[in-house]
Amino acid sequence: MTVTLADVAARARVSPATVSRVLNGNYPVAASTRERVLRAVDDLDYVLNGPASSLAAATSDLVGILVNDIADPFFGIMAGAAQTEIGGPGDGSGRGGGEKLAVVCNTGGSPERELTYLTLLQRQRAAAVVLTGGALEDPAHQAAMAVKLGRLADAGTRIVFCGRPPLPESDAVVAALAFDNRGGARRLTEHLIGLGHRRIGYVAGPVERTTTRHRLEGHREAMKAAGLHGGEENVTLHGHYDRRSGYDATLELLRREPEVTAIVAANDTVALGACAAVRDQGLRIPEDVSVAGFDDLPFSVDAVPALTTVRLPLFEAGARAGRLAMGKETPPPGGTAIIAAELMERGSTAAPSR
Repeated sequence: MTVTLADVAARARVSPATVSRVLNGNYPVAASTRERVLRAVDDLDYVLNGPASSLAAATSDLVGILVNDIADPFFGIMAGAAQTEIGGPGDGSGRGGGEKLAVVCNTGGSPERELTYLTLLQRQRAAAVVLTGGALEDPAHQAAMAVKLGRLADAGTRIVFCGRPPLPESDAVVAALAFDNRGGARRLTEHLIGLGHRRIGYVAGPVERTTTRHRLEGHREAMKAAGLHGGEENVTLHGHYDRRSGYDATLELLRREPEVTAIVAANDTVALGACAAVRDQGLRIPEDVSVAGFDDLPFSVDAVPALTTVRLPLFEAGARAGRLAMGKETPPPGGTAIIAAELMERGSTAAPSR
């Protein structure tokens, strides 16, 4: 049975006019009332009626691109590349491969915001949704995501993951383009071990993220293979994927383990913070402490010294995700493609001198 606006109003204990105001966003409504209405919309899976052309086509000309932080080049590069493919010239009809309006949705890393954006895109009958970056490893959130994505797929929305592993027990995703974070991290640590480093600190990302786990697993695989896996708890710290976390964690690492000769950072931004902390302790890079990052963001080569890192083909992956979202490219066999990571050896790493 089709859910109506009146059903939502009854569930939220407000008038139909109030529901309309919340959904249209054209009239001030108390925050508590707005939250109650949106919760009712979500619970009832209410979809706002769109233009007649959208209803006829089952989807609109809207495509959503979800990112954790658009100011982070990691996400900005992928989103920009996807948007180019999504909004590029088509057949002029505005459907079936024609031009689409790509809207970037900034979640701020909030799982609740991620679910909210998916609900909003469902209401707008989005033609496609591209979700970028690592996923939250929380069973409750994963279950909620599976439900949301299933509803979108049932309504005709094409769903693509970019830089994110497949969602367990869900067939709603057209394609998942997953970076080889584990393999890239392993090769990076093997590079440091090959230089002669034996005491290697690791500044990891948020513990609940798939990207964090995969990169840390790769690092530890290399350490274990070299017989260096003891005492990892002392030389591994978790934080956010930002410069401040890199700085603070590195100071703590150097306090705990002053004999550390190399530091692997969760990403290049964290590595910049690590470099600043090393210098503030009167140490030289790489003569006293080597520093390595991950992602090969544009500024990596301009750091002083240039940052040894792992290159992920962010632009290429984003563009491919955009083509997959538009049906311009055939999905990979089995729906999942593992995208290789490449070691970029530069001046921030060298053999230890102490």
